[in-house]
Amino acid sequence: MARAFITGSSGGLGRMAAQLLIEQGHGVVLHARNEQRGREALSAVPGAETVVIGDLTSIAQTRNVADQVNRIGSFDAVIHNAGIGYREPRRIATEDSLPHLFAVNTLAPYILTALIQRPKRLVYLSSGLHRSGDASLQDLAWENRPWQGQQAYSDTKLHDVLMAFAVARRWPDVLSNALEPGWVATKMGGPGAPDNMDAAHRTQAWLAASDDPAAAVTGQYFYHLQLRPPNPAARDTERQERLLDACKRFSGVDLPAA
Repeated sequence: MARAFITGSSGGLGRMAAQLLIEQGHGVVLHARNEQRGREALSAVPGAETVVIGDLTSIAQTRNVADQVNRIGSFDAVIHNAGIGYREPRRIATEDSLPHLFAVNTLAPYILTALIQRPKRLVYLSSGLHRSGDASLQDLAWENRPWQGQQAYSDTKLHDVLMAFAVARRWPDVLSNALEPGWVATKMGGPGAPDNMDAAHRTQAWLAASDDPAAAVTGQYFYHLQLRPPNPAARDTERQERLLDACKRFSGVDLPAA
């Protein structure tokens, strides 16, 4: 039996992955951004061990989430599921003066990866839109560019793949992979999304806990349990390191070497 922590699991694909893992006999710790959503999550996911509370738009609260997880104990897998979509019409700043999208989609998984006791597996949710991400890694905080919500989202989803591959390279004892769940009819995806909702959550659960040899790999990108080629820029180790360095500057948190 595996034990997994899933960010953003009070609803959507995170909750669905949590329910599937529990049905398979695994232990799951949920995450929600506030107490009310935490109570709702525990009610909606019977069998979950507990819920960790923290708003991932805040560096301080994200660090506190890592502290809470470490106090609970060790985990076999961490699924970085939490995310903000592409419909933000303007640059919404966090308490740390960063765009919401960058804070939640890029910086939070970086901080949690660095501070949570190292699990056996790490799973990062990306998107097919990562192929349109800006591989230059310029102006990550959108201080100079005119805001474009879809581009900002695409950038962060490329960051998630870069991060997964960087961790796979730095930590050879950890299986670190990224995936796209498809464009599905979640709150983020919208009611008209055409992809298969029943398949959307299965890859993250599979990568987190399956004994299937196909899931016991690292530094790969998946879609519906199958390998899929990522944006080639994500394989660039120099670009990976530049992203990690930028995240360190923004957060004050260093990702340990192997």
